[in-house]
Amino acid sequence: MRLDVRYFAWVRERVGAPRETVETGAPTVALLIDELRARSEGHAAAFADTTALRVAVDQALAGFDAPLAGAREVAFFPPMTGG
Repeated sequence: MRLDVRYFAWVRERVGAPRETVETGAPTVALLIDELRARSEGHAAAFADTTALRVAVDQALAGFDAPLAGAREVAFFPPMTGG
């Protein structure tokens, strides 16, 4: 499947791009991350500590065990704080 993968904040800085389109057979976000880590040193750095990441699948917050079947977009970003 083809996915639009978007990166925000320091994730974007480490990957070196705000977005990319990837071909994947990964059934879950966690397995997609494994594939992304292998793309470059920047990707590996961005996904080294997934406890510091949040993910959205088709613009809805999701967990790393979220299925990707039928998804069109996955976004990775640091946790947000507010006040």
